[in-house]
Amino acid sequence: MSEADRLDDPDLTLPDYQGGSLVNLMSSIATALGGSSAYAPATALPPEALADARHLVLLVIDGLGHDFLLGRDGALRQHLRGQLTSVFPSTTASAIPTFLTGQAPQQHGLTGWHMYFREIGAIAAPLPFRVRAGRHSLRQAGVTPATLFGLIPLFDRLPLPCHVVSPQQIIHSDFNVALSGKAARYGYDTLEDMFARIAGLLRSDAPRSYVHAYWPQLDSLAHEYGIGSPQVAEAFAALDAGFARLLAVARDSGSRVVVTADHGFIDTDETIDLDDHPALRDTLLLPLCGEPRMAYAYVRAGREAQFEAYVRGQLADRVRLYKSEDIVRQGWLGPGAAHPALRDRLGDYVLIPRGRAILRDWLQGEPRHTHIGVHGGLSAAEMIVPLIVAPLP
Repeated sequence: MSEADRLDDPDLTLPDYQGGSLVNLMSSIATALGGSSAYAPATALPPEALADARHLVLLVIDGLGHDFLLGRDGALRQHLRGQLTSVFPSTTASAIPTFLTGQAPQQHGLTGWHMYFREIGAIAAPLPFRVRAGRHSLRQAGVTPATLFGLIPLFDRLPLPCHVVSPQQIIHSDFNVALSGKAARYGYDTLEDMFARIAGLLRSDAPRSYVHAYWPQLDSLAHEYGIGSPQVAEAFAALDAGFARLLAVARDSGSRVVVTADHGFIDTDETIDLDDHPALRDTLLLPLCGEPRMAYAYVRAGREAQFEAYVRGQLADRVRLYKSEDIVRQGWLGPGAAHPALRDRLGDYVLIPRGRAILRDWLQGEPRHTHIGVHGGLSAAEMIVPLIVAPLP
């Protein structure tokens, strides 16, 4: 590889699976609740800091980056305990499975929004659980998350009652049902409803429990309007006010609320469209998979040299190029033994746009859309998320 494609590039923020990532946070939570984990606990929040909580809440705010939070005053900022790295790639499709299984992408094997699943011979989006071409549900083909993913939810490994609080439109989705396991599920329609659901669980006289809650609006607004937009600022202010009200309930019930995010955000300023690079597209066996900020390339047999030459000759100043086997060997997706299908799900090469650029490879008939805010890459803004704990131990 060229010097520009070093795996230890100082401009890249890699996951810290040794004690500073979302994986390690889930290790601390699982251990504090009487479960176990193969990963090191979070250095900034060891299990003993959570062990005395009567109820423990993990609130995942989709898209809340550490840098974004530092620029705003309020209850969330006041209870900031530290920072964590996301997983690789820094995207909901890989981080949410980490929250729900306690595993790194190396083990859960969900590697991006669009993935090639050899098991079904198709490119699919695991979260909405549908194929990419035509957007049909995989259930229509007789495929279930249990058979395709083969994952055990974290909730099923914890010896106490568990609850999942998520938007009404996804609470009973194929993906959510499969990875919620034994947990009771509660849907909500508004931000106020979400906090009311959480508060009700904390006020209950039930035995000690674990509550996983998820808030997606910051992410959806950042995609549409940009992370620095007034729309995002307004949504954050409402979220912060709701969190401040929840703190009183947490204190009164002897509970603890941990808040973090799946990833941060940047606003893109350039699109690299494969429509403009037909010679590169001609080397590919499949459409690019993964994310606009991090794509997996499946290259035709015998065309590897042509593929590499094109990327390094025509796109070297705009795209980083890595072999997929190299990033696995370097532990970008986590430590330990790999998911048996991981190799199939990473392609031959990984393309990471430089700066704020994104890569697009549209299918025929696919609705085209433009996102202002994006994530999935290895910039600090995308990778570093806050660790908020209230009340602070």
